[in-house]
Amino acid sequence: MSYLERQFLIAMPGMEDPNFSRGVTLLCQHNEEGALGITVNRPSDFTLRELMKQIGLECSDERLGDLPVFDGGPVHRERGFVLHGPDRRYESSMPVGPDIMITTSRDVLEDIAAGSGPERFLVALGYAGWGAGQLEDEMRDSAWLNVMADSELVFEIPVEQRWAGAVARLGIDVGRLQPSGGHA
Repeated sequence: MSYLERQFLIAMPGMEDPNFSRGVTLLCQHNEEGALGITVNRPSDFTLRELMKQIGLECSDERLGDLPVFDGGPVHRERGFVLHGPDRRYESSMPVGPDIMITTSRDVLEDIAAGSGPERFLVALGYAGWGAGQLEDEMRDSAWLNVMADSELVFEIPVEQRWAGAVARLGIDVGRLQPSGGHA
């Protein structure tokens, strides 16, 4: 396991890229070839009902149908990812930590639509991706903070509080963060 896997990447206040400004990205994979993460605090205008309809599934539970689909990142926005608790494993489930799984297979969406899916989940389209060494360069340039990932922030903290909540996990007062890091 890489030192950045199972971490939240927290965009520094000076992040100018609109895809990541005040973003919290769950890093799901990090190795010598690059990194892949899912941004967990950017709900799209797209609902789960609309997504289900597009892929030919019917979601009869109104509460579930009204849930937002998240903008997981700027890469391959047509690809779907489901972050969920470890209570169920699916065809393509992979652990991201002791209490978070990521699944890319349709079977998880079928279960969600039928009301028998994982207890806690977040559906995202797209992902954040970095080539070999790119994320490490961005870390050296103080574009990101990182902290150990946990399911509470992904599934329980209100979306609008996730960035500040991630920063608080570092013991940092969000009001004291500067737009960019200092240089010695």
